[in-house]
Order: sequence, then C-alpha cells, then structure tokens
Amino acid sequence: MNVALTQTGPTAGRAPGPGAVLAALAAAQFTVMLATSIVNVALPQIRAGAGLSDGGTTWVVNAYGLAFGALLLAGGRVADLLGRRRVLLGGLAVFAGASLAAGLTASAGVLITARAVQGVGAAAIAPAALALVMDRFPPGPGRGRALGVWGAVSGAGAAGGVLLGGVLTQAWGWPWIFHSVALGAAVVLAAVVALVPGDASAEAGRGGKRQRGRFDLLGTVTVTFALTCLVWGLTTARGAGWTDAPVLGSLGAAAVLLAAFCVIERHRPNALVPPRLLAAGRVAAGNLLMALLGSVWIALFFFLPLYQQQVLGSGPLVTGVGQLPLAIAHMIGSALAPRIARVIGATATVTAALLTEAAGLLWLSWMRADGSYLVDVLGPSVLVGLGLSIAFVQLTALAVDGVPRQDAGLAGGLVNTTRQVGGAIGLAALATLAGSVTAHASTGRPPLEALTAGYRSAFTVSAAVLAATALLALFLTRRTGARTATAATARPATGPGASPLSSVRPDR
Repeated sequence: MNVALTQTGPTAGRAPGPGAVLAALAAAQFTVMLATSIVNVALPQIRAGAGLSDGGTTWVVNAYGLAFGALLLAGGRVADLLGRRRVLLGGLAVFAGASLAAGLTASAGVLITARAVQGVGAAAIAPAALALVMDRFPPGPGRGRALGVWGAVSGAGAAGGVLLGGVLTQAWGWPWIFHSVALGAAVVLAAVVALVPGDASAEAGRGGKRQRGRFDLLGTVTVTFALTCLVWGLTTARGAGWTDAPVLGSLGAAAVLLAAFCVIERHRPNALVPPRLLAAGRVAAGNLLMALLGSVWIALFFFLPLYQQQVLGSGPLVTGVGQLPLAIAHMIGSALAPRIARVIGATATVTAALLTEAAGLLWLSWMRADGSYLVDVLGPSVLVGLGLSIAFVQLTALAVDGVPRQDAGLAGGLVNTTRQVGGAIGLAALATLAGSVTAHASTGRPPLEALTAGYRSAFTVSAAVLAATALLALFLTRRTGARTATAATARPATGPGASPLSSVRPDR
C-alpha cells in the first residue's frame, strides 16, 4: 500500500510564534498524560456508578493503557507517512469523542470500550506531537528548552490527573472526569488547527520532491498483537496471578510474536522499526533506560494515592491536593534539566537525576501505618519529582538523538512504547510483590500495617531498580556518547539527523 507523504500548509495570515506552537503541542501531551491518571482516585465511585465488578474496575485503567501501549509504534509510523499534524488532529478528535462517550454512559461495557478508544486516540497523539516538536525546534538550546517544557507537562499531567480527578469526583461526580478530558481535547484540537502549521516541510525531500513510503502492514500487525498480548498478560497477572493459564498463554504468545517481528523486520525493505533508527545516536540506550524509568514511574502514581487513601484515610480531594508538591517539583526539574545538562553533561545529569529519584523512593519505603502526609509523603515527593522530571527530559532527548526527520514520528512512538511497556511490566511485578507481602504480613498484624508493609516493599524495590538504572546509564550514555562524538568528526553536526544534544557539554 503506497501512501503519499503530503500535508496541507498553514492557514493564511501571520505564522504563529514558536512559543504558541509549543504550547499547543505540549497541551496535547498534557491531555494524554491527564487521561492516564485522572481515573485513579475516582475508581471506587466509578465502580458503584457503572455497576462494575472488581475485574471490570481494573479494566477502566487497563483498557486505556493496553490500547495506548500496543498502538504507539503504529501511530508513530502512520504519522510519518500520512502527516504528523493530520494524524495529531485525527487522534485528538477520536480522543475527545471517546472521552465524551465514557462520561455519558452508565454501561460498564461501553465505559471500558470508550477507554480503549481513548487509548487509540492517545497512541496517535503522543508520537505525532513529539515529532512535530522535534521538527519545529532544530537541534540546539531551543530543542533542549522545548523538551524541558515537554517533560514538565508530562509530569504535570500525570500528577494533575490525580488532583483534578479528586476535585471533580468530590464536587460533581465521576462522569465529569471524562467530560473535562473531552472538553480539554476539543480545546487542544482547536489550538492545533489555529497555531500549528502543516508539516509538509518536514516530510518533503530537498528540492520540493515528495517522498513516498510503504506502510509495513505485516510488521505493524505482528508487533501490535505482540504488545497487546504482553500488556494484557502483565495487567491480568496482577489479579489472576503469574501461574494463571491465560496469563502464561498471553505472555508466551507475546514472546513468539516479538521473535517473529524481529525476523520479519530483518527482511523488510520498509521495516516498521528500520535498523537505521536504533543505530542512530543514542536511541537504543535512551529507550532501554526509559523502559526502566517507566517501570517505576507508573507504579509511583499507583501506590502513592493508595497509601494516602487506604492508610492515611485521605479523601479524593485531599489525595489530589497532596500530589501538587510532586507536580511542582516535576515542572521545576523539567525547566532546569537542559541547563544542568549544558553545565555538567548529559551522562552526569541522567545519573544524578536517577539517584535523586531513587533517594526519594527509598525515603518513601520508610512510611508508617500511623504516619502523616507531612512526615511520610511531602519530602520524598519533592525529591522524586525533581529526579523523575530531569531524567525524563534527558532520556527523551537520548531516545530521539540523531534520528532522521522521516523517522521522527516513529522515534516518538518508540520512546512512548518503551515507557508504557516498561510501566506495565513494573506495575505488574510491583503490585504482585506488594500483594504478597501484605498477605504474608496480615497474619497477626493489623490490616493497615500489613498494607503499609506491602507499599514499603514496592518502594524499596523501585529505589533499587533506579539505582541500578543509574549505574547502567553511566555506562551506556558514555559509551554511546563516545561513539556519537567519533561519528560527528566525520560529518558536520547539522541537518536533519543532527543530535538534539549537540548543545550539551561533552561527557568526560
């Protein structure tokens, strides 16, 4: 199937400034991240209002994450082929419609289906918006600042979702969490139409000739089913257990399909994940480290609200407000990340950020059943927010380092995929660990102490994972950085494939 790489240009009139364009694209990312976490605080109310079972309640969260994680690679490649602005607008329209349907329905089946369709829209939005940011901001300090904003809104969306979910649920009821997301997506869609120019320049070859590409349908179907089986198996394992036959079958199918995908891609002239993508700059290193960071990131926003509500006894609104310090620290860290990297280098920045977040998680592992928000949550939340934001910004930069323009959407889809899949793996493993520790501790101990013991174990292991990730980052980024620097001496560091870290101080 041949797909022409065409895109209409901007509307007539004075072109919007780069700040307005970035604001519209960052708002799209904020909306996606908001929808990821906004339902967490409201799950008990959603269960009662929609008549959900325990398993159905879980799938209000899982349906979104499953569709989002499984389709990100396809979404990124489609954006490269059909036009990133066009795919972004289509994704926002689907996302807004599904959000509205989720808020209007009282049917459990329709609600879960609407959440899955939300995930489909998000899988188009996230890689297309990131690719447009990469295109509008060429390598250098400008791209560093843009990625800092990107990191800030990503963290603010995740933490803000908990806050907004609590406020809306307590004030007007759970349907309004979906109504608000639908309204926000509609506003963002209008902003993209008005402010973001068409991306024909990024998708046209030199001399004005249009590029053409073939969509790797076989590879896309194979990896989509593989990721679907993987994410479904991991999310189901949290409730059914790791020895459950459907879970084992799903994970086995994922392994077979991923192996088949690797074989298919080696023989495809227009592979979904071409070898040149992983060979460019520090892409492979950035994605591996992002997967490890994601394994802790998703779990953090799962366990922390549970501790506040189930152990400390906070209501939805208080729990949401309690996420504000983390969100503020995340925004500050994201703004500082490019400046820190220019001073001390990318390797030192990533390593220090991961160790800072690990320290915050280790602090959380000391939480008590008779504790308080000020003593047990506030301080470590600030440390986690700072470390998480700086690491996210730098690893995103690593994951798009040296990527050719024609693969920018795919690179955005890949880094989002690794974070989502890493998050699914991490949350499944940590939830199983916490549940096992709680069950074991329930013998002869009060229920709140048993719950807290489970949460402590999850945060302890999370801290250990990040400490190991910091050591791995120290090795990988220096090694790939040296290889990139050697290659840079053989060709000018300009043009479509230039590194977004070109303005960062070299690692030593």
